Amino acid sequence: MYISKIKMKNFRLLNDTSLDLKKDLSLLIGRNNSGKTSFLVLFEKFYEQKDFNYNDFSLSLRNKIKDINDQTETNQLTIQMVLEIKYHKDDNLEHISDFILDLDPEIDTVKILFECAINKKSLLKDLLTIENEDKERYIIKNINSYLQKDVYVFDNYKDLEINNRHKLVKKELKSIKKLINFQIIHAKRDVASSEENKESKKVLSSLTTKYFNNNSQGDFLAINKQLIEMDSNLDKQYDTFFKTFLKNSKEFLEIKNIKVVSNLQSNELLQYSSQVVYGVDNNHLPENLNGLGFMNILYLLLTIEIKKENFIELNKEINLLFIEEPEAHTHPQMQYVFARKIKTILDDVKNLQTVVTTHSAQIVSQCDFEDIRYLMKTVDEDGNENTEIKNFHTELEKKYTKLEEFKFLKQYLTIQSAELFFASKIIFIEGTTEKILLPYFINKFDKENEKKESYIPLSSQNICILEVGANAKVFHHFLEFLKIKTLIITDIDTTAKMSSDNGYYSACEVLKAQNTSNETLKHFLRAPDLKTDKPAFEKWIENLRTNALDDYSENIKIAYQTKEKNYQGRSFEDAFININKETIKMNKDNIDGLKKTKLFEEEENIYELTQEVLDKKSNFAASLLYLALSEEAIDWETPAYIRGGLSWIAE
Repeated sequence: MYISKIKMKNFRLLNDTSLDLKKDLSLLIGRNNSGKTSFLVLFEKFYEQKDFNYNDFSLSLRNKIKDINDQTETNQLTIQMVLEIKYHKDDNLEHISDFILDLDPEIDTVKILFECAINKKSLLKDLLTIENEDKERYIIKNINSYLQKDVYVFDNYKDLEINNRHKLVKKELKSIKKLINFQIIHAKRDVASSEENKESKKVLSSLTTKYFNNNSQGDFLAINKQLIEMDSNLDKQYDTFFKTFLKNSKEFLEIKNIKVVSNLQSNELLQYSSQVVYGVDNNHLPENLNGLGFMNILYLLLTIEIKKENFIELNKEINLLFIEEPEAHTHPQMQYVFARKIKTILDDVKNLQTVVTTHSAQIVSQCDFEDIRYLMKTVDEDGNENTEIKNFHTELEKKYTKLEEFKFLKQYLTIQSAELFFASKIIFIEGTTEKILLPYFINKFDKENEKKESYIPLSSQNICILEVGANAKVFHHFLEFLKIKTLIITDIDTTAKMSSDNGYYSACEVLKAQNTSNETLKHFLRAPDLKTDKPAFEKWIENLRTNALDDYSENIKIAYQTKEKNYQGRSFEDAFININKETIKMNKDNIDGLKKTKLFEEEENIYELTQEVLDKKSNFAASLLYLALSEEAIDWETPAYIRGGLSWIAE
């Protein structure tokens, strides 16, 4: 038995949102302000009966609420959450039976509606006593007093329509709590390393004491009479009792000497009867002398142990644990470890579904691709915002006809570039040379544009820069899926048939181009098939050479070499050498990665010059950057195609 789907309506950005949950772990990711926290808060408010307020309603409903009158249909002004719960005939049906409306053995799902509605009659009655100009302010400030929360079970989503609501069957929240045990660990935790705050120094010790006091069968009246004598005995008990917590902590933090010891001689006996310390033998250090990252992960691990005990003790049919942003105040290395270990840590709790929200690329990179649920803000034609939650693996896989491309994408994202999920913009680059020099070009571009009104420096924007080489086309569906503005900086890579190459296409300067070896260009700029439509392909090559092809889409821009100083480069290197030849010539003895440097004086053909003088591209690029940063007189020009691409993505 498990929650298979959660639907949310009219709560903040969750205007009409649906989430498919996995049986074990679901990872909710997305850019900032995409609705991750709102999802957790909505569930918590319904389950814990916390108050809603005016700001909890979606923007699309707020004006309707402010204009409420006798004709307003308040069934349309409700915050809703629907749980779809899958069950099997072999499950314990004792508590879910209260929600089963149809005994058809083919039906294996119950639908439970949580609803927060406005008591229109009461509100309108009170508004009669308010001056017209104050009514809007009164509603905004006091709407929470006119909200009522109810729970229903229903068969069909049509039952939620106005004319069918009589089919809803009202239930008590306590029946939900008999079925579902819900626990949450918020991102805002009480961990602090400040030595000035007395309570912050003891937050871990407070937790260990609470954990022990809540679960231990020891007689504390007897222990109080033997404070010092019992310290050593409790040390042994703690070693056993906190075994799992300490084991996980040692693995996470790679330390051997963390332990929980008795602290019964403390004046605050009942509150701090244990403490977390570091060190060996009697050389213990208190918890607050460790870094905030260590304390936070320890706090998180211990809190998880406490929640696990609660799940195990109450033994409900469905256990639901929400963990909000485990990366908060945690070092990236700890985030890697947490992601690798979390499933193992929770494995001993039966019927447990865990939802983790995060914007940590480190955590995403270590999780299964199938666990990812991606939250994306959308805007409809009426301007209403909503958060859409995509089952990333399932929906994206459908778009890839070549399984090897999808396999590559999964491996690449989980190993190397999970930060793509959280970027506002993306720049794909060709190779090491661009990787070394692009930050310099961006900084130069920012300085050139800093005086423009409302210009936002590229260096301060949330832009993910990745070296993908010839594999940019593999990200096609991924980029469309996420709707992220993407600049692809690549090379024109022109080729032609040479008489000495037995009809094969070989690299050539752009003027002689008959083809290109760059599959990214062919894919994103829609090249015709050379074999079936040669005339169309030849026309396409001409348009490619003259930069006359349309962009792939409004969100994807392809930037490749253009004509400058009467020459069009085939690659970054010859495009760069073309516009910086004189400066390179003057500094050639200080630039690594070059050979035959005398040719700078002799060879006029830039393509041939580049072919002859370039030795090691990475050394060449590193030297260019070093000279630019160390010699004030050197100011490299940026190739026009890169400058144009930066201008596009900056807008």
